[in-house]
Amino acid sequence: MERTDKTLREAPMRRITHYLYITMFAAIVLALAGCSVSAPADKEGEQATIAGVVDGDTVKVDYKGTEESVRLLLVDTPETKHPSLPVQPFGPEASAFAKETLTVGKEVRLEFDGPKRDKYDRLLAYLWVDGENFNCMLLEEGLARYAYIYDPPYTYQDSFEKAEAQAEEKGIGIWSIPGYVTEDGFESEAAASSSPEEPSDEPDRDCSDFDSHEQAQAFFESEGGPETDPHDLDRNNDGLACESI
Repeated sequence: MERTDKTLREAPMRRITHYLYITMFAAIVLALAGCSVSAPADKEGEQATIAGVVDGDTVKVDYKGTEESVRLLLVDTPETKHPSLPVQPFGPEASAFAKETLTVGKEVRLEFDGPKRDKYDRLLAYLWVDGENFNCMLLEEGLARYAYIYDPPYTYQDSFEKAEAQAEEKGIGIWSIPGYVTEDGFESEAAASSSPEEPSDEPDRDCSDFDSHEQAQAFFESEGGPETDPHDLDRNNDGLACESI
């Protein structure tokens, strides 16, 4: 009888411990999930083919027999081609990420959420590639801010907010520059103040000194990026160093 009483006393504690383990595991999974959104069903997403990348948040697609510009919903990447702004930090990286992921001829799906076009007649959409939401991928990588929330709630609003918060917490990409990301966009003065005030004392470098484009790009940005380029690593002034490597 004594053994039975002890077993009965221990049973609730085992259940509590088991519950705590399950709760902790679920919390860890949710924390790591990032942008946990599911791809749309065929009837919800519309098929398109990548025709080109304009920049990190704008692409060209062949859609219903016509080439269309698509402005990705709820994300904003730094500028690379604005007529009145310089190339902004992490704009080239966002464009490069888009070009690497959204290769010409790639089959994608467009999902609309609210008005289908903006005032420039561009399609406004979530872009799905290989079952992943590309808009959210930009947020996860720290290459875009969550923006242009004009008519909430949106389908993936919570997931996008979580993805942005995780990138900010990690301090990656656009979040690696204090004060750079604002409610209105990106603060060029904050980016400039984070750059070295004087050129490096290292000897002059050229592209042959680097093993990869990524290595050259990291050095390029550490030396002041496109605003200074003391080593002339960006010959065509597109914000990307040593693209031929």
